Amino acid sequence: MQFPESWLRTLVNPQLSTDELAHRLTMAGLEVEAVEAAAPPFASVVVAEVLAVEPHPDADRLRVCSVNVGEAEPLQIVCGAPNVAVGQKVPCARVGAKLPQMEIKQARVRGVESAGMLCGASEIGLEDKVDGLLVLPADAPVGADIRSYLLLDDKLITLKLTPNRADCLSLVGLAREVAAITGTKAYLPSQAPVMKDIYDTVEVDVSAKDACPRYLGRVIKGIDARAETPAWMAMRLERSGIRSISAPVDITNYVLLEMGQPMHAFDLARLRGGIEVRWAKPGEKLALLNEQVAELAADMLVVADGSGPLALAGIMGGAATAVQPETIDILLEAAYFSPEAIAGRARRLGLSTDSSHRFERGVDYAGTLMAMERATKLMLEICGGQPGAVIEETGKLPVREPIRLRIPRVARVLGMDLDDAKVRDYLQRLGLAVKEANEALLVTPPSYRFDLAIEEDLIEEIARLHGYDQIAPRAPRAAALMLPQDETRLEHARLRDYLCGRDYQEVITYSFVDPDWEVALSGGVTALMLQNPIASQMAAMRTTLWGGLLNALVHNLNRQQTRVRLFEMGRAYLQESNGLRQPMRLAGLCYGPAFDEQWGVAARMVDFYDAKGDIERLPGAVLEFVQATHPALHPGQTARLMLNGEAVGWLGTLHHRIAQKFDLPVAPILFELELDALGALNLPFHRSVGRFPSMRRDLAFLVDQDISASSLLATMREAAEPIVQDVEIFDLYQGQGVPAGQKSLAFRIVMQDTERTLTEPEVEAAVAKIAEAVTSRHGAKLRA
Repeated sequence: MQFPESWLRTLVNPQLSTDELAHRLTMAGLEVEAVEAAAPPFASVVVAEVLAVEPHPDADRLRVCSVNVGEAEPLQIVCGAPNVAVGQKVPCARVGAKLPQMEIKQARVRGVESAGMLCGASEIGLEDKVDGLLVLPADAPVGADIRSYLLLDDKLITLKLTPNRADCLSLVGLAREVAAITGTKAYLPSQAPVMKDIYDTVEVDVSAKDACPRYLGRVIKGIDARAETPAWMAMRLERSGIRSISAPVDITNYVLLEMGQPMHAFDLARLRGGIEVRWAKPGEKLALLNEQVAELAADMLVVADGSGPLALAGIMGGAATAVQPETIDILLEAAYFSPEAIAGRARRLGLSTDSSHRFERGVDYAGTLMAMERATKLMLEICGGQPGAVIEETGKLPVREPIRLRIPRVARVLGMDLDDAKVRDYLQRLGLAVKEANEALLVTPPSYRFDLAIEEDLIEEIARLHGYDQIAPRAPRAAALMLPQDETRLEHARLRDYLCGRDYQEVITYSFVDPDWEVALSGGVTALMLQNPIASQMAAMRTTLWGGLLNALVHNLNRQQTRVRLFEMGRAYLQESNGLRQPMRLAGLCYGPAFDEQWGVAARMVDFYDAKGDIERLPGAVLEFVQATHPALHPGQTARLMLNGEAVGWLGTLHHRIAQKFDLPVAPILFELELDALGALNLPFHRSVGRFPSMRRDLAFLVDQDISASSLLATMREAAEPIVQDVEIFDLYQGQGVPAGQKSLAFRIVMQDTERTLTEPEVEAAVAKIAEAVTSRHGAKLRA
């Protein structure tokens, strides 16, 4: 939210500089994002009156002007502005003035002396609205410094408010907050009821009373819609980031900024019958003020008449009933729409308006009538007209329930002692009603504080007003005990350390992903779709972590990072028959050269087996790799990760079809597995170093091409005697001497007993048992 500091100081004016005020606001939880000058620095520019305008003797487009700048003698200035005229009040830069883009000097223009320059808005750093001079109001004092007259030393303050502080989306709300923070008295605008001059009304029917508990309307007839918006109002609007449109519209926008109450004005002559606040009907459409045609859904609230929807309630008005320059009679609207009825609808239509921003967070339902009276008064003063009575339809409004606050609880939470009087003072400064109640305080929030509901909310308010920086730090006091550590528990930090040691970098990506990713990557799993996504490409909950990793890869490749190793730990979201399951997963990606460029190793691209090696060494489990197929992975380069006979993940090269979709020149290697499946670590135990020699035997088997080495290893380890210490594969051979369709696999078997020397018969018996198990189970033949 942006606003001019000068406007705020008309309501509350603490004895603080701009920087001090910004600091106090930030420390109180209202972050000041920016403080900017209303205009760039310049000097020696005053209000001048044009006394005479004569043609230049040697230039058709120039005029010789006699200008009064508040001195005894007028100045002669040559001016080329097309709109210069006698009687105008305009800014005049004196000789020696330093403007944002130039310095003014005494000059001769086509032979005529010129002692200064008459300025347009752009010359003094403001936005140009007309081609020519900036014409000031007729009552502008001649000779006055233009910076003082136009308040150009003003500062524009931008706040970054959290969603719970909707009460500060207005100058009145900010003034209340500044008064509470600084202890300064605030002078908030008040408005006595405007007496009716006419008896005209419009019938109002609120059928959606839960969505619109309060609706106010007022007929005002005979306005002048072409009336000029006062300069002070236009200035405040523009410095708050809202352009001036027309007086009736500017008035509703002004009340929105001042009091936080969105308002709307309908052209009364364009209404057909009474007003109805209802839910939209199927198939209804509405042409909005921004020329967008909105297709309305059944959960969208509308303000309608006999012809159909007139406005999208709480979001934007319709073009058909907008106030035009020829409008004479209007219906002024002010309402309280519940946040639940407005939230998400504007975003769904691709809109973001000041009204929806406020209604989604909560508007003061008790201030609706005051806003109506304030807008009516301004309308009569600026545009004239005759007001009717206020039409009101009220349903069940929110109720602010009292909150019980225990003083000792405040001290325990904040870690500091505050006496009852101080706590009461802070709460009352915030406009909260405070009563005694059984050794506690009963605190009732005002209507505009939607965010206060529990005791902790009140304690937070006390801390804000006391000052977070005023709470003295206290070192915690607790017994320093060594807690037992379960050595069988596999900590996620250990997995992170392992992968970082393998040259991977951890990333954290969004759980919201593009639905198209999920179709391509999930292998047919249906993704959970969001009702109100923050963007169309973030409309689904991820069922796999691969999409985020691929997006991060593309981001890195676009920044000339050619070797990428990424991993992520996070949850996937799976819809199952018994509800939503959110498994914790570990996923990784390898792309580019296997090693950084160097002289010691030949350059090659990372491949399936590099990633397989990384996974094989993961702490916590011995995984089995089974050839399989996955829609997102390349056929022949895909493995199912198995643990104790159960599938726990995937490893493979991304399918070229998906790689092309992501504009990847080379397909990366991907893996993903369930973290919970890795289970516990084996408890470390002591085993003495063998003092007796080990024995090694090598076995080579001929097996069919489709039999995996891992299956043979599993059989051999299962059949191994206790003396067998290690079984590993060390050779694969296919060629001369091996029949077609078969392969030769060679294994190393190491045997040792730590208490004695093994005998030859024991060794041969252990080897024979292993060989028998392999040949009988897999149809293998032992090679000579």
